[in-house]
Amino acid sequence: MFRISSFIRELDQPTPVAPRRNPPGPVVIWNLIRRCNLTCKHCYSISADTDFAGELSTAEVFRVMDDLKAFRVPVLILSGGEPLLRPDIFDIGRRAKDMGFYVGLSSNGTLIDASNIDAIADAGFDYVGVSLDGIGATHDKFRRREGAYDASLAGIRLCLDRGLKVGVRYTMTEDNAHDLPALLRLVEDEGIDKFYFSHLNYAGRGNKHRADDARHQTTRDAMDLLFATCLDLHHRGVEKDFVTGNNDADGIYLLQWVQRHFPERAEHIRAKLVQWGGNASGVNVANIDNLGVVHPDTMWWHVPLGNVRERPFSAIWSDVSNPLMAGLKRHPRVLTGRCGACRHLDICNGSSRVRAQQITGDPWAEDPGCYLSDDEIGVQTAERVVTTPFVPLRRHA
Repeated sequence: MFRISSFIRELDQPTPVAPRRNPPGPVVIWNLIRRCNLTCKHCYSISADTDFAGELSTAEVFRVMDDLKAFRVPVLILSGGEPLLRPDIFDIGRRAKDMGFYVGLSSNGTLIDASNIDAIADAGFDYVGVSLDGIGATHDKFRRREGAYDASLAGIRLCLDRGLKVGVRYTMTEDNAHDLPALLRLVEDEGIDKFYFSHLNYAGRGNKHRADDARHQTTRDAMDLLFATCLDLHHRGVEKDFVTGNNDADGIYLLQWVQRHFPERAEHIRAKLVQWGGNASGVNVANIDNLGVVHPDTMWWHVPLGNVRERPFSAIWSDVSNPLMAGLKRHPRVLTGRCGACRHLDICNGSSRVRAQQITGDPWAEDPGCYLSDDEIGVQTAERVVTTPFVPLRRHA
């Protein structure tokens, strides 16, 4: 995750540059249930409104939580499917809070209503994240449910009324990029605390719809808007969290933006970006799915590392006998193509290895989602190692 707001604040209030350090344990995104009342176009878990057999029981979840705490995991993000469809979600949330985790609830928002808002508030979630893919009909089209936008916005407002920290998650494609300015206005107008901009990653239904992935100029325009919006709010004293995910080239693009607008801060920002270190899948970000299978992050569901029913998460996560995990944990990673030759590898760490693997079959090939030119990353044509070219798939209905 790339925290735009933190770097924008560094422009006015620079902090000392420290060595890059990993947190004591990874943030764990936990898909407690696969069932969902929606069938969204870019769902990485390919959820549906049906029960999936073999999901972890409450007792099993609690046992895994004990291991996670002992392993010094600081954050649990309780996700799905739609986690509010799990009958024990509030028991899990309360226990996680009592154990000292920072606990997030990741919901589509449509099921947050008067019948459960008290329970959501009482569970003590530190953060509630709700996905919005645009305004009105745009969102409904992505969520494949008429009225989904109105229901999600109503849920957001209920959470804000109860004093909960709320964030909006948005995955941009060419089909919804036009709604980004309106979403940013919504975040300010509604008093929403956080905006998470997700680049499309090629996983689950997102892999099937990668022909809709935002083209590079669209992505650059979106980043320019995010940086400018964050800076404007900061200067007006309106502090919100703006973050991006699934494309760590954003850090390099921010550096270039700083070089144009705040050249006197460029050297400092580059040092802070190196301290950040880029993509952390398999290191600082982990995933447990609804069946207890551990993955390097939520976009790697096709790669099982082990099951918490058979082996503790702590043992699975520490095992580097798996070549993928060994490679992900190296810093900088050993990569080929443009990523291997990039002069900013110490900033982005190769970005999304899922996109590389899905397109080329090689997780260490260049990331086809990098929207920076060869000149911008210091790559000469002769240095490039050619892999299977990016050929967009035919759009699915």
